[in-house]
Amino acid sequence: MSEEKEYNSDRKRDIIKNILIIFLAVMLVLTFFSNTIMNRSLPEIQTEKISCGKLTERIRGSGAVESNQTYEVKVDGNKVIDTIMVKTGQEVKKDDVLFVLGSDENKELSDAEDALSALELEYRKALLTVPADYSAENQAINNARQDLNNAIAKRDSAYANSGITQQALAEYNNNKSELSSKTAQQEKISSAISAIDSDDYMSAPPEYTGNLPVLYKAYTTADTDYNTAYELYSQTLTGQSQELPVYDYSTDEESGYERVPATENSQIEFLRQDCEKKETVRNNALSAYNSEKVTVRNDLIVKLQSIQSEIDYLNVLINSYESSGDSGSSSSLEDYDLDVQTKQRTLEDLIISLNKTKSEKDIANQSSNLDIEAKKAEIEKQKKKVEKLKEENSSTEVKSKYSGVVSAINVKTGEETVPDSPLAVIDITEEGYTVKLTVDGEKAKKVKKGTEAEVLNNWNGDITAVVSEIKNDTQANSKNRILVFSVEGDVDSGTSLDLSIPCGSGTYDAIVPKSAVYQDKDGYFVLTVKSKSTPLGNRYYAERVKTEVLASDEISSAVQGDISQGDYIITASSKPVSDGVQVRMKED
Repeated sequence: MSEEKEYNSDRKRDIIKNILIIFLAVMLVLTFFSNTIMNRSLPEIQTEKISCGKLTERIRGSGAVESNQTYEVKVDGNKVIDTIMVKTGQEVKKDDVLFVLGSDENKELSDAEDALSALELEYRKALLTVPADYSAENQAINNARQDLNNAIAKRDSAYANSGITQQALAEYNNNKSELSSKTAQQEKISSAISAIDSDDYMSAPPEYTGNLPVLYKAYTTADTDYNTAYELYSQTLTGQSQELPVYDYSTDEESGYERVPATENSQIEFLRQDCEKKETVRNNALSAYNSEKVTVRNDLIVKLQSIQSEIDYLNVLINSYESSGDSGSSSSLEDYDLDVQTKQRTLEDLIISLNKTKSEKDIANQSSNLDIEAKKAEIEKQKKKVEKLKEENSSTEVKSKYSGVVSAINVKTGEETVPDSPLAVIDITEEGYTVKLTVDGEKAKKVKKGTEAEVLNNWNGDITAVVSEIKNDTQANSKNRILVFSVEGDVDSGTSLDLSIPCGSGTYDAIVPKSAVYQDKDGYFVLTVKSKSTPLGNRYYAERVKTEVLASDEISSAVQGDISQGDYIITASSKPVSDGVQVRMKED
C-alpha cells in the first residue's frame, strides 16, 4: 500500500515537471517570435522620398465644345417633311439640299389671300365719302345778317327821332363809363374798410391800406414774443419749468439790461425784466398800428362819401338822358343799342361756328386721306407677302445657306413644320469652336491669354485649344473666373474635351506625389515615417505634418512645411493610418 502511494506521488511530480517544461518552451518561442507576430498586425505602408526639382503647375477641367456661330434652318408656313437629306454630324456645303417638303395646300397662304381681300374691301369703302354741305349754315348766317341790319335801322331811326345830339350821346357814354369806374373804386374802398375792421389784409387792395399790413405784422410778432416770454416767466414762478437759461455777468448792449449769474432768483428776475421789455414793445407796436388804422380808415370814409356823391350825380345825368330819348316808343335807346349788340354777336357766333366746322371737316378729310394712304400701303405689303408665300409654296427643297456641320435635326419625316421653329441647326465651321471652363479665381490669375492647353483626350492629335479670353463668372457672389478657349481641329458641337492648362514652372525644395497630400478642416497635411530604436529592433510610426501646397500638376505637388528633402512620406497603406499610429514598412 505504501509503495502504491509513493508511485502516485512520483507520477504527479513528473506531470507538473512536464507542464512547466512545456510552458517555458512556449514562452521562449513567443519571446523569439513576438516581433514578427506584432508586425503582421500593423498597417503595411509604401513610402517615397521627398525630392526637389522643377514642377509645372496645371489646371485640369472638362468642357463641352460650342460653335461660335450657328445657323437655324427655318421655313415659313406649315408644310409636311417628305424627306430628310442629312443626318447629325454630317458636313454640308452651301446650297446643299437639307429637306424635301410636301406640296400640300398652305393654310398660311390661304389666310394671307383672305387678309388681302379684306384690306382691299376696306380701301374701297374708305374712298366712298359724302361731300361737305354747308347750305344750312350759310342760310342761318344770311338770316342773322338780315336781322342785324333791321336792328341797326331801328336804332338809327330811334336816334333820329329823339332829337338828341351826338354831343349828348358822347356825354351819355362818358357818364356810363365814369359810373362804372366810380362803382369799382367804391367797391375797393369798401373792401379796404372791411379788411381794416377785421384786421385781415390778405384780399384787401394794397393801394388803400397803406402801411397797415406791415404795422399789423409787427404787432402780432411782438405779441407772440410777449406771450412766449410771459408763459416762461409764469411757469418759472410756479416751478413748472425745469429748463432755465444760463447767463453771464456781461452787459448786453442790444437788449439794455445786465445779465446775472445762473441762480434761480436771478433767472426769475431776468425773465420778469424780459417779459416787461417785450410787453412794452408789444404795446408800442399796438399803439402805432391803432393810430395808423384810425387815420387810414377816416380817410377812406371821407373818400367813400365823396365817391358816393359822384355816383349819385352820374346816375341823375344818365337817367335824365335816357328819359329824354323816349319819344313815345316802348323801348329806350339803350334797348335798341343792346338789341344791335346781341344780333351782332349772334352773327359773329354763326360765322365762327361755320369756320370751325369747315376746319374740323378739313382736318377730318386730311386724317381720312392719311388712313386711305395707310390702307393702300398695307395692301401693297400684303400683296408682297402673298407673292412670297406663293413662291415658297411652290418650292419643295430646303437648302443650306452656309457651309458647316449639322449639329441637330429637330424634325422627323411626316411631321409638319412650324413657323419660326428650326428644322435643323448647322454649326458654321468657318467661325470656329470654343470651350469654356470655370476655375478658381486665384488659379486663373496664373493663366494668360494665348496659353495653349493640352487636350488629354485628343486621340487623333489634331485638336488644339488656346486661351482666347478670361472673364468673370456671372453667378452672384462667385469668385471664380471663366477661361474661354479657341478650339481648332476635328471636333463637333457637344464633344467633351479634357484640358490641362499650364500655369508656369518653378523649382521647389519639396515635391511629393499628389496622392500623398491630404486635406481636412485644418488644412493640407502629409504623413511622414519616423523610426524609434528598441531592444527588439526599430519601430516605425506615422507622423502628421501640416503643409502648404505651392503648386500641383497631374502627378506631383510642391509643398512647404516641417519637412525636407530625403524624408519619407507615406504614399499608400493596407489600413487607414493616422498621426502616431505604428506601421510596418512594405518588404521588397
